This record gives sequence, C-alpha cells and structure tokens, in this order.
Amino acid sequence: MDQFLDKFFIVFHTVIIFFNLFGWIWKKTRKLNLISLSATAFSWFFLGIWYGFGFCFCTQWHWQVRMRLGMTDMPNSYVKFLIDEITGLDVHAGFVDTMTLVFFLLALAVSIIVNVRARK
Repeated sequence: MDQFLDKFFIVFHTVIIFFNLFGWIWKKTRKLNLISLSATAFSWFFLGIWYGFGFCFCTQWHWQVRMRLGMTDMPNSYVKFLIDEITGLDVHAGFVDTMTLVFFLLALAVSIIVNVRARK
C-alpha cells in the first residue's frame, strides 16, 4: 500500500503544483485556482508559524509514507525533491525555496488579477 501511496503523492502533489502555477489560464478553473493558491498560502504562512515556514501537509504525509518505505533522507522542500529526482542533480535548497516563493507569488498575483477582472 505504501508503494502505491508514494506514487499517488508524486502525481497528486505535482498536479497541484502545476495547477497552482497555471490554473489561472483557463476561465473555468480560475476560481478553483485562487482557492488552491489560498490554501497553499494558508499552509505555508499560517500553519508555518507552528510547523515551519513553507509547511505543506501533503509533503508531510508523503514523507511519512516514504519513511515507512525506508527513505529517510528527504529534503524539506517537495519542489527540491522533484527537481532533484527529475534532473539527478542536487540543486541548492535556498535557490529552490526562493524560486518556489517567487513563482508562487507571481501565480497568486496573476490569479487575483484575472479573478478580479472577471468579476467586473
């Protein structure tokens, strides 16, 4: 079951990331994109007060699954994990965290703009 959950989280979490970044493009998904971005911001910034900045419950659940599978050397950032897995590199965590925040804030700003314009 844990092997299935590991694969599930890789697909599910990656889809959420791409939806957060690009879900504002399509009119039908703009509201849901803003909700998803808001939930991400809530997790990162509000829950992050107690669990650490950038906290993501999907990452926490996934890392718990991977620990049960014997994979204990996991980075704090899911995006770093994806980049490292895809490229085979060990990209600097600070760079990944900075770029993740920049792209998140850009996506959030665009999502807010297109959602506000749609209401007018």
